[in-house]
Amino acid sequence: MTFRFASLATAAAICSFVFTANAEVQLPKVLSSHMVIQRNMPIHIWGTASPGEQVSVGFHSSSAKVVADSSGRWSVYLPHEAAGGPYTLTVQGTNTLTLDDILLGDVWIASGQSNMEMPLAGFNGAPIKDGEKAIAGADHPQIRLLLIKKDSAEYPQGDAKAVQGWSACTPETARNFSAAAYFFGVDVQAHEKVPIGLVDTTWGGTPAEAWTSLGSLSADSSLMPVFAGRASHMDREATERRYLKIAEEAKAAGKPAPPARPWHPDPASWEPAGLYNAMIAPLTPMAIRGAIWYQGEANTEPGYAELYHRLFSTMIQDWRSQWKQGDFPFFFVQLSAYGAGPTSNWGLLRDAQRRTLSLANTGMAITIDAGEEHNIHPANKQVVGERLALLARNAVYGEKVSDSGPLFRLAYPKDGAMHVWFDHVEGGLTAHGPLAGFEVAGLDGNFVSATARIEGDTVVASSPSVSEPRYVRYAWTNFPTASLYNRDGLPASTFTSFPVP
Repeated sequence: MTFRFASLATAAAICSFVFTANAEVQLPKVLSSHMVIQRNMPIHIWGTASPGEQVSVGFHSSSAKVVADSSGRWSVYLPHEAAGGPYTLTVQGTNTLTLDDILLGDVWIASGQSNMEMPLAGFNGAPIKDGEKAIAGADHPQIRLLLIKKDSAEYPQGDAKAVQGWSACTPETARNFSAAAYFFGVDVQAHEKVPIGLVDTTWGGTPAEAWTSLGSLSADSSLMPVFAGRASHMDREATERRYLKIAEEAKAAGKPAPPARPWHPDPASWEPAGLYNAMIAPLTPMAIRGAIWYQGEANTEPGYAELYHRLFSTMIQDWRSQWKQGDFPFFFVQLSAYGAGPTSNWGLLRDAQRRTLSLANTGMAITIDAGEEHNIHPANKQVVGERLALLARNAVYGEKVSDSGPLFRLAYPKDGAMHVWFDHVEGGLTAHGPLAGFEVAGLDGNFVSATARIEGDTVVASSPSVSEPRYVRYAWTNFPTASLYNRDGLPASTFTSFPVP
């Protein structure tokens, strides 16, 4: 299968045609009644009209006029305002549009694959823990929800397809909204007392390269394998064959088969840049407070997990470049434990996620203790949302809360053992049950299970079969026994001191 990307000139021509096809003043679907506009940042309102048409925009105490360009596009920025509302937005040209019940607050993008997509109502046969109770109590007028429709495109789109416009959070609107994002938003809003806007733009079973712009992917030669390697995944027959093979392997091992349909039924969802073009690019004109992300399962296969650190870092930097808001907060969920097949590299990918913390203004919610061996969609999304919220409350809102479990800092050999130091252990280290999950290796890099003990803020790991250890790793298997925590009850991250790409 060949990749099809429109040239920039072609894309511009197509976009121009779309924009000038309708002479009435129009707004994109991401701007609607009941929305949240980002507080304390210039208020961006944009849309289309007839070329040369004068458009007047009024919001709260501000107004502006603009003339649509030759393509029919127009855009205005109004002065920033503090949290508040509800307010009304009026846009007038040959016709008049009025949006009401608009709040000023903080807007968060929630994106990724199925564990971020998983709604409060759960998936078929895979419910959310206490999901119905959460739905019944989902009456939060200060939280607003926008659900973006799954879509893929060959070039960046000027507007997104929304399942519905912005709406207040109610049991009806929250039911099919991202559970992880919902719990995040509820936690943040309860502590910060400002309106929260959540944008659910997710698609299950999708790789990180699908969420990254073509320009950023093609600028890095080390990422070229994602173009060649993904072609087989975008062939429907190949996808079905892979699913049947996985199901047969699971049956032979006495484990449940994966869901009754392949994870990747739509080849378009795997196309590099395809989801960025349709589900991220249309959002970039709107100001946001930050993003939360849960993805990685689709990149655990050999050949892809090794690229993930570079790929994920590229994606984050790409989004920041496209939004033009500097290094806005980007918080992500480290993969939980899961009994994936023997060829999967969940440990390697979890460590790649950990190493991505080297990027400024990022944070990682460690959820290795919330996984389920035979369920790739763990039911406990409350803990996911709460740990993401801890990151935001600490880094964005200035609360002094513990927001991370122990993170590997350094390790060195001494007296036949590896001594390991961690960050985020201000209250000390502890084990929930026997301390397990550590392995050591000599210069040959062959890891074996190790005995470990806590000494203050460090862990000492050794094995009688490795007399001169040089490397140590923790929670490396797909579904590890991981029992190391800090005193605040947050679990330690997977790590390795062995050099990785």
